[in-house]
Amino acid sequence: MKNRKKKLIKEFLDLKSIRMLFLGFSSGLPILLVFSTLSVWLVKAGINRATVTMFSWAGLAYSFKFIWSPLVDNFKLPFGQFGHRKSWLLLSQIFIVISLIFISNTDPSMYLIATAIGAIMIAVSSATQDIVIDAYRIESASQQMQGALSSMYIAGYRVAMLIAGAGSLYLASFFESGDYNVEVWKKVYLIMAGLMLVGILTTIFSPEPKIKRKISLLTSNDQFRFLISFIFALFIFILTYSQLVPPLVLESPIQKFLFTFLKIFLSLLFSTLIILIFIKINIIPKNSAANAYLRPILEFTNRYGKTAFLILILIGLYRIADIVMGVVANIFGGLVGGYSSIKYGTIKALFFGALIAAASNLLFAWLAISNASINSLIIVITADNISSGFAGAAFVVYLSALTSIKFTATQYALFSSLMILIPKVLAGYSGSIVNIMGYSNFYIFTAILGIPVLILIYIISKIVHINE
Repeated sequence: MKNRKKKLIKEFLDLKSIRMLFLGFSSGLPILLVFSTLSVWLVKAGINRATVTMFSWAGLAYSFKFIWSPLVDNFKLPFGQFGHRKSWLLLSQIFIVISLIFISNTDPSMYLIATAIGAIMIAVSSATQDIVIDAYRIESASQQMQGALSSMYIAGYRVAMLIAGAGSLYLASFFESGDYNVEVWKKVYLIMAGLMLVGILTTIFSPEPKIKRKISLLTSNDQFRFLISFIFALFIFILTYSQLVPPLVLESPIQKFLFTFLKIFLSLLFSTLIILIFIKINIIPKNSAANAYLRPILEFTNRYGKTAFLILILIGLYRIADIVMGVVANIFGGLVGGYSSIKYGTIKALFFGALIAAASNLLFAWLAISNASINSLIIVITADNISSGFAGAAFVVYLSALTSIKFTATQYALFSSLMILIPKVLAGYSGSIVNIMGYSNFYIFTAILGIPVLILIYIISKIVHINE
């Protein structure tokens, strides 16, 4: 038992785990700078709240990063002497810095479009960084070490979110001297750009994963055409999504929720049609498109057969009972979740994570109908954040086990996008659902949503063996 504990501690203190702590920091830093922190800046600049919510479209980059993940998996960059993963990682990190510097020099009160372009630049380059880091993590260590690596990654990610959220707002209040001053936010975003050096230096001094993968042998001209075609298809996706406005007759949250999924489906359909047209007229080589998009999906479905569909449903529903996220307690839960995945196995940790994530929502239901004190509130929120971190870490380890080394970036990006899509869409209508059901019933409802997840985990565990 003592030897086992020493081994676990050694894995958490391994250089690979420490490296993931810093890369997790680099990954978590930009996300709030295009969401909550940017929203505060826009409100301070006098931008109306309806316009502020439109900036949430930048978040589409995180939900649909699987669309361009094949580019990261298949194409070499001109400065590939750093290694395939490292060159992509450095490129994305440098673009995050450039994007932060760009947005820091905009003033939304005067040139809102420039600020919006900056937000999109940050989101796309940040989502690309996430794609590469996930692939790097999986390729740089065995499955047995993924629990430690995932836990350290989540810890770094949450610390960065704390700095980019509360930290940046503290800096803004420190620099502020009264009325709105764009120079305040320029300083804040430039400081955040400077903190990206943590990730850049970590990447420079990190080794390239020793994985032999077959990279696309397309000519530079073919790769350029593929890239331009993808950018155009992505533009069509964003344009379609933004132009589809829900009809006024849709009043219930369920109707709006279903309409949102219809928007996503139609946006994906039109962007896919664009790609197919480009293939038909030979702008994109047919074989390269098949290798980039179809082979990763076929490999997964062939490996798991009919169970693949159940696994995809599980991925889409796993975090649905866990909508509210925290920071400090979440880090602790993440570390415990990673530790449990190593000690007790991926499936057991996955099941327990889903169970406590759903059960923690029942605590909120109790809180809503009781005369709770501030101490009770702190205990419930802490328990929720710990369970959320535990479930998140266990799920990252599970997704890593599902991912094939042949298509690391593409498959993991697809899994992680699917993981957040349904919960994020549902979370957008949670306020309306609460108005109908009330807080207590709402939290009971979210806890019940966790039951199908537990059933799916049990069924899949009996059919598919995951390497521990």
